[in-house]
Amino acid sequence: MTHKSELLNTFIQRGYFHQCTDLDALDKRALKPITGYIGFDCTAASLHIGSLVMIMMLRWMQKLGHTPIALIGGGTTKIGDPSGRDASRQILTQEQININKKGIQANLEQFISFGDKKHDAQLVDNADWLDKLELIPFLRDYGPHFSINRMLTFDSVKTRLDREQSLSLLEFNYMIFQAYDFVELARNHDCTLQLGGSDQWGNIVNGVELARRTDARSLYGLTAPLVTTSTGAKMGKTADGAVWLSPDMLSAYDYWQYWRNISDSDIGRFLRLFTELPIDEIERLENLQGSEINEAKIILANEATQLCRGKEAAEKAKNTAKNVFESGQKDAGLPVLKLTDTKLKDGMSILDLLVEANLVQSKGEARRLIRGGGARINDEQVISEDQTIASSDFISGDIKLSSGKKKHILISLKS
Repeated sequence: MTHKSELLNTFIQRGYFHQCTDLDALDKRALKPITGYIGFDCTAASLHIGSLVMIMMLRWMQKLGHTPIALIGGGTTKIGDPSGRDASRQILTQEQININKKGIQANLEQFISFGDKKHDAQLVDNADWLDKLELIPFLRDYGPHFSINRMLTFDSVKTRLDREQSLSLLEFNYMIFQAYDFVELARNHDCTLQLGGSDQWGNIVNGVELARRTDARSLYGLTAPLVTTSTGAKMGKTADGAVWLSPDMLSAYDYWQYWRNISDSDIGRFLRLFTELPIDEIERLENLQGSEINEAKIILANEATQLCRGKEAAEKAKNTAKNVFESGQKDAGLPVLKLTDTKLKDGMSILDLLVEANLVQSKGEARRLIRGGGARINDEQVISEDQTIASSDFISGDIKLSSGKKKHILISLKS
């Protein structure tokens, strides 16, 4: 079905659409510039690719002439969103929240243009208004608009209760504050659209209804599907940990490799979601067969890395991969682990080195890797689990340590 607004057509065509509170009314409203927002709580010093669909939705809003708002949850982070969780989030200090806020802002600035010009994105922090609320006046003014009976039916609450997992009063109030965020943004920023993942549907609907009851204001909510890989794995998480957007937490090479190594069946969907390539080019790429499918994977890796880390980093990661896999060269573009002479003086177990290099998570996993023939030093297979690495092994330069064919790291000595 074709809609009137380019915004909805783009969201639907590229896979960002799951549900909408009033699709026809939003379609009509989006024929003119509209302001929409997504919230990001400050739970870590960086976002990971699990947030990338949301970021790309804001980016497309801006590209199509609308105004995106990125809301940093400096206030709601103090509570913790119970959506999709079996246990309460860790309570962070204000210092931790401030550090995380700076990291997330840097992530967003890579994808979205913030400023004071027309259609520039706005960055707001809900601590600016939530920290100032007084409990009794807030409950008096907004409490009557929320039904406990209905709140108990939302997935974020119902799932926890069905599994007999504890849900604190603090977390239970999260959806009320998120609803109030939407009203606050509507009043002060003329924001009429909230975007989010499908797990946020109940929270978004609460905001739409609260604005209607308190201000007689028409707001809209739109959710995107929660993205998993073809294997069912949740986006953003791998066996080796999160795929972070921050270069301080994940190298451009490893970021590039994540996209290069996706399953063949995910190519078309991920090109639509995570790149800005034209749809006709995506259709060409997803129809490649045999070994030609690698062309599509390399293009996906290049495009996704360029958006997140910049053109230069993407090109360097691509060249590093080419050198490593096609030429067998050791390349400075690989992640680097620097060790001291002191640490290597008496020799370091290959098991300990694999763990320290984050190529495996435990010595047991390291043993299994060696027994399976997957551990290599300078492209030579490690035969013995008892092998040690000492300073004398670095006479010819850095050492390339590998786990399988796709994970590599350079080990170098600190001067």
